Amino acid sequence: MAPPARYCIPGERLCSTEEATAGSGTYIRHGFIFSSLAGCLERKNEDSELPVVSVVRDSESQLLPNVGAVVTCKVCSINSRFAKVHILYVGSTPLKSTFRGTIRREDIRATEKDKVEVYKSFRPSDIVLAKVISLGDAQSNYLLSTAENELGVVVARSEAGVQMVPISWCEMQCPRTHTKEFRKVARVQPQFLQT
Repeated sequence: MAPPARYCIPGERLCSTEEATAGSGTYIRHGFIFSSLAGCLERKNEDSELPVVSVVRDSESQLLPNVGAVVTCKVCSINSRFAKVHILYVGSTPLKSTFRGTIRREDIRATEKDKVEVYKSFRPSDIVLAKVISLGDAQSNYLLSTAENELGVVVARSEAGVQMVPISWCEMQCPRTHTKEFRKVARVQPQFLQT
């Protein structure tokens, strides 16, 4: 069984230059080897008598939503002022972990912002395309907007549990029961359609 990986941070003293040779991701100062990266400590015994100590980063870094990025998210809850969502994709790249986002009432549509009602735009479990307009801070969420024709609900299920079909920019219909429900429907571009 392999020993557990030791993680180190920049500036952390790893060992003496008498114990090992400095490799990539390290530097030498005052007879000691220090880490210059945040990552995993690696010791390799090569042909030299001293092992080579290096620090390697995780090859897969976490992708983060940035301002202007189109994200795919799932609606978790709604109230009269905003919809809370979990961001699942940035563009077409799935995220390793979900991020929280908020779509405020005034960011749902570009026109008639004062007449927008959140419950007529989204429902919990809807899949929504939105654009990141602000990163927020440690306590708050990403602020998102659906105020473009291409943004809004792309997948919604009716109360019967059937995937609904868009019939206009503000309504979707259940193919089984033929009931209509209000949504802020996205006009999905052909390049985003998958067969």
